[in-house]
Amino acid sequence: MTVLELSRWQFGITTVYHFIFVPLTLSLSYLVAVMQTLWRVRKDDVYLRMTKFFGKIFLINFAVGVVTGIVQEFQFGMNWSAYSKFVGNVFGAPLAMEALLTFFLESTFIGVWIFGWNKLSPRLHLASIWLVSVGTSMSAFFILAANSWMQRPVGYRVDPATHRVVLTSILAVLTNPTVLATWPHVFFAAFMVAGAVIVAASAWHLARHSDLDVFRKAMRLGLVVTLLAGIATAVTGDVQARMMESQQPMKMAAAEALYTTQSGASFSLFTIGSLNGDKELWSVRVPYLLSLISTMNPHGTVQGINNVEKAYARKYGPGQYKPVIPVTYWSFRLMIGFGSLAALLAALGLWLTRRRARPRSRWFYRVALWGLPLPYLGIASGWIFTEMGRQPWTVFGLLTTAQSVSPGVTVSSVIASLTVFTLLYAALAGIAWWLTVRHVKEGAPAEAGQPGAPEPLPVFQY
Repeated sequence: MTVLELSRWQFGITTVYHFIFVPLTLSLSYLVAVMQTLWRVRKDDVYLRMTKFFGKIFLINFAVGVVTGIVQEFQFGMNWSAYSKFVGNVFGAPLAMEALLTFFLESTFIGVWIFGWNKLSPRLHLASIWLVSVGTSMSAFFILAANSWMQRPVGYRVDPATHRVVLTSILAVLTNPTVLATWPHVFFAAFMVAGAVIVAASAWHLARHSDLDVFRKAMRLGLVVTLLAGIATAVTGDVQARMMESQQPMKMAAAEALYTTQSGASFSLFTIGSLNGDKELWSVRVPYLLSLISTMNPHGTVQGINNVEKAYARKYGPGQYKPVIPVTYWSFRLMIGFGSLAALLAALGLWLTRRRARPRSRWFYRVALWGLPLPYLGIASGWIFTEMGRQPWTVFGLLTTAQSVSPGVTVSSVIASLTVFTLLYAALAGIAWWLTVRHVKEGAPAEAGQPGAPEPLPVFQY
């Protein structure tokens, strides 16, 4: 394999792994804040026990997410220095805002929340976890703004002397229509992850008849959050799809394995193509649905892969502008499939727990546990589709992935770093899993304590 291929594998692996932890910390911080707010408003210690139980899970994932995020950013200088040199003036701005503003906000008030139990006034302590939540959202927004600029560059010019991108408007970068559509989609998808985690942890205890007062309420909360977030994710994803059709028509065509431009285009339920991805061999399609999704008109025109490639060749010069069609096609469907299954599981759980009943059948608890990976797999598939569908571009229309790789990096050095990162991440995954499972099995604190009473142990201690 070449340096380019190995570097892409390394960045893809570290990105997908890092995003195991990001959506949970983004969404669970809000839900922990809601739990603590309910405790303050209702004076019910059940909500305090929920706060401390799920607060620990949030902290474990936040810690591992920080470590993996730092490693991920190192690669811009290690494997992608040509990219960093070309776009650093623009791409670095939102990343710097994320690091200097939101990360310090998160880390500062996480410390306040951990060590401020019964040392701060109840209102100030509650405010600290809400500020953490705001910080995680802002952090996600700035990072997505940087990624969205790669999908649709705005607010820049190319310096003719240095041949580098120069930032002309940070406001344009932060109000890029792509990020305004992407952020809500990622935000709601993250809540599906948090909901699934709450449901799985609750199912484990309810199946064993332990801490029923805590986990019966937690189960209902998790199911409601997962279902509502699933609906919101689908709606915002539809908005993204229509925007993608106008901004990156090749990605949309590849997602549907549509090779020729059509009016009244059908939606592919299942397509088998040639091994080189040049043509469709057999498919099952729903008439007019793709045009309806893409243009809100069942007879609307949707561009095809071959037609878009010819247009790109005229605009950007001769070259290969098609992504890997099977990867793009199937990752798009896996994203939708996994997300839909998670939402359906939540709807089933709400039916079984109607009138605040507890499911009697143990099969539901098993399904809830095995359903935990569904939103994670949906999000991972979504990011694979987003990044692979943009190929061969790193920055759409400006810089290809082949032009972005570091010129002085060798195959052996990338193999070495890929091996080290893989082993390091495997160790971190093992530690995070062990800590989380151990904590879940311990259950909620037996006695939450009264407001103002001394706290015997800090909220996060192992």
